[in-house]
Amino acid sequence: MKRFFLISCVLTAMLHMPVALAHEVRPAYLEIDQTGPTAYNIVWKQPTMGDVAIHLVPHLSNGWLDRSPTDQYAAAGFLIRTWIIKADKMQSLTGRTITIEGLQDTITDVFVRIRLARHQSLDTIVRPEAPRVRIELTDGNAMAMPAFLLLGIEHILTGPDHLLFVLGLLLLVRDRGTLIKTVSAFTLAHSITLSLAAFGLIGFPAPLLNALIALSILFIAPEIMRARSGGTSLTIRYPWIVAFAFGLLHGMGFASGLTSLGLERGALLRALVLFNIGVEIGQLAFIALVLTLRRSFRLMEIRWPRPVELAPTYAIGVMATSWVIQYGAILFGVAP
Repeated sequence: MKRFFLISCVLTAMLHMPVALAHEVRPAYLEIDQTGPTAYNIVWKQPTMGDVAIHLVPHLSNGWLDRSPTDQYAAAGFLIRTWIIKADKMQSLTGRTITIEGLQDTITDVFVRIRLARHQSLDTIVRPEAPRVRIELTDGNAMAMPAFLLLGIEHILTGPDHLLFVLGLLLLVRDRGTLIKTVSAFTLAHSITLSLAAFGLIGFPAPLLNALIALSILFIAPEIMRARSGGTSLTIRYPWIVAFAFGLLHGMGFASGLTSLGLERGALLRALVLFNIGVEIGQLAFIALVLTLRRSFRLMEIRWPRPVELAPTYAIGVMATSWVIQYGAILFGVAP
């Protein structure tokens, strides 16, 4: 009876779980490039999940983006729209406002890149909590690098898929030395593939990659239960090996957004370094929080009921199973 009740709860949670909660670092992308005194090319890349595009609509306060696009097509996880603007006279974009309609209802960021004559430029990231930005151009081609540091921190702290995997490692490993080796192996692995994938040296189709990342999280849950019951396995004896192997997948997931921004090689390298540092800062902050809570409960001699102790492991299993089903449906073309 208890087993039937548990299975019923799991199925109910999966049925009511929002589709595709796992977070991707695939920001939308808006580029404005001046090609002549009164000529501009505008590119808008809007992330898609399978055949469904996230509802995001860019607006420029001078009305350029309110007209029908010159071209529209789908490519590599994005719906892409382009405009070729021929202005009646020279116009200054300084002081104009970019608004992203629908952004406040998502967890997606928008990278804005403007390149005008006389080397005036703007690089910034628009976030859901502030879906509007005023154009303030600067001289030269320097990028707003701190934005990529914050993007890395925000990605890891708002990405339940990666956080659940790290939480699974913390629940699986108990002694400090093994934990340091395991976390270091995961960090090294995702840093390697983040770099390689960002420069286009390796890659997987997004639906396949997301499904594999979900499977890596699902793999951890039964290993935690086996360790709690006194069992053993390769994962339990050498968790850093598994952390390194699955870290390679997670690194490609981290890179999925940076590769879509169209940055030149030098700018991409700088963005990559800062983004990776941001990911590590966010990851270490999460690990510190979990370890602090664990230590506090131990010092206060709190004894949780067994169902409460098992709740994090079941949460990992349920959510990972849901993501596997969802991304598997997208991968095989059977998503609703």
